[in-house]
Amino acid sequence: MRWNLPNILTVARLIAAPLLPVMFLYFARPWADWYAMILFIVASITDYLDGYLARAWKLESLFGAAMDPIADKAMVLIALLVINGYAGVTPWILLPSALIIYREVFVSGLRETLGDRARALKVTQLAKWKTTVQMVAIAVLFSTGIFQQSLLDRMQGMDQAIVEGIFNGTISDNVGLLYYEAAGRWSAWLGITLLWIAGALTVVTGWDYFRKALPFLREEPDNG
Repeated sequence: MRWNLPNILTVARLIAAPLLPVMFLYFARPWADWYAMILFIVASITDYLDGYLARAWKLESLFGAAMDPIADKAMVLIALLVINGYAGVTPWILLPSALIIYREVFVSGLRETLGDRARALKVTQLAKWKTTVQMVAIAVLFSTGIFQQSLLDRMQGMDQAIVEGIFNGTISDNVGLLYYEAAGRWSAWLGITLLWIAGALTVVTGWDYFRKALPFLREEPDNG
């Protein structure tokens, strides 16, 4: 392997992926949510940069071609596991996450089975859109955790009557409860909506890959 910038960025993403849950082990929330979100956003940016730089500088390599999709999938799948972990068993997040995870495993299995013939499964423009939408969805859902935890932190030690008074407008909101409640609600709505769009694109692109792979999976007729 050559230690050029595109390959370094790929290796950095491979290292960053398992660090996402580590943030929640060693840091209190919402700092853990902040660090996880920043780590994910930076890794997502490098996902675009390493491929762009490799092509622009003619530094494409077998290592990059093999490790880049692994780093992408690891980052997305681990992020989804982390989000589902702190969000609880919420079907609105769990179901599209399951579709995305299933598709990644399914397509990876197809590519492994086809071997050299996997070149038939070229990444389509729709698949690139799917990747972009799911990465934005995950970043937004990390921000939801920030808003929700910040709201809970500000409510600590606050009398229930005061909390109710702030939300019904009879008491002035000097600690930002209304802001964090609204931000958490709207970011959750946006993140879940984008995740379902990514889930739908996952099904469409997964079927497209299967359709392209099907001719290579048919058994040869037994003439014996």
